[in-house]
Amino acid sequence: MGVSGPIRVVVAKPGLDGHDRGAKVIARALRDAGMEVIYTGLHQTPEQIVDTAIQEDADAIGLSILSGAHNTLFARVLELLREQDAADITVFGGGIIPEEDIEPLRALGVAAIFTPGAPTGEVVAWVREHVGLAHRP
Repeated sequence: MGVSGPIRVVVAKPGLDGHDRGAKVIARALRDAGMEVIYTGLHQTPEQIVDTAIQEDADAIGLSILSGAHNTLFARVLELLREQDAADITVFGGGIIPEEDIEPLRALGVAAIFTPGAPTGEVVAWVREHVGLAHRP
């Protein structure tokens, strides 16, 4: 949604998952790469995440999920973005997501999934390539 300046990314931990190390590592890597990062903290609802992304004029939402609720939570975030006329906000994610769930999530509209061990540089490069250019005039 942003039109100028650095890429703005909301990094969020939806649901009851209380493990946020990976989300914090990604948030720091994106920040260190010059992006503006809004980290929402633990236990966010999809509604809170989408509201934050819209209020912060975010270009992307990065979801970190380790709880196994990725199918439900990713789908709800995407649904809310469509309902709020904000489907142009790119959604990507990471965490403990089984290989067999990745393609169905992509079919829903999740732009990319990063599994444990993905280098932070890979995530940064992907965001620059797929988010930065997609939202700039």
